[in-house]
Amino acid sequence: MLIDFDENTDAYRLMRQAVIPRPIAWIVTEDHVVNIAPFSYFMALTSTPATMIVSIGHKRNGEPKDTLKNIRKTKKCTICIPQDNQLEMMHFSSKELDEETSEATLFDIPLEKKFQNYPSMIQGAPVAFFCELYQELDIKGSAHKPLIVEIKHMYLEDAYITNKEKMHFEFPAIARIGGDYAHLGVTIKAPIIP
Repeated sequence: MLIDFDENTDAYRLMRQAVIPRPIAWIVTEDHVVNIAPFSYFMALTSTPATMIVSIGHKRNGEPKDTLKNIRKTKKCTICIPQDNQLEMMHFSSKELDEETSEATLFDIPLEKKFQNYPSMIQGAPVAFFCELYQELDIKGSAHKPLIVEIKHMYLEDAYITNKEKMHFEFPAIARIGGDYAHLGVTIKAPIIP
């Protein structure tokens, strides 16, 4: 089957099933209320400067999602990488709420402050990136807003460091596979190039 994306109206369904696995950015923003939401249209972008990109959509009523509004206003976010034992509360935090309701309170998601000038991180996340808005992209015709964020600080849970000198670490990660999730627990060693 050949699919023409100019004619196909369900590109999202096709892409989310074919572009796998997709890492999950569990984003914390703070204006006057702590907002927590997961996004799977997310990826590392460059290492110099250290940037990542996340694509954020809109609410059903067409308004920007709270994450997008907060990043535009404060220019900051904390991106946590969830582990498998956080899957349920991470999934629950995707529920669309009014902007005065915090997912942290509603779903009992524990937070901890690492840097005063950045939103809190989710307690128990093995990795967290403390980021500043670098650039907002405008994709003509898209309801999504890709944001490039620059990593200013990183938290890494010591328990998952396997080699401190080489900065190697492993943790029980999860990713989005189609509309579901996958546990990423098996590492396949890269073959040595002759």
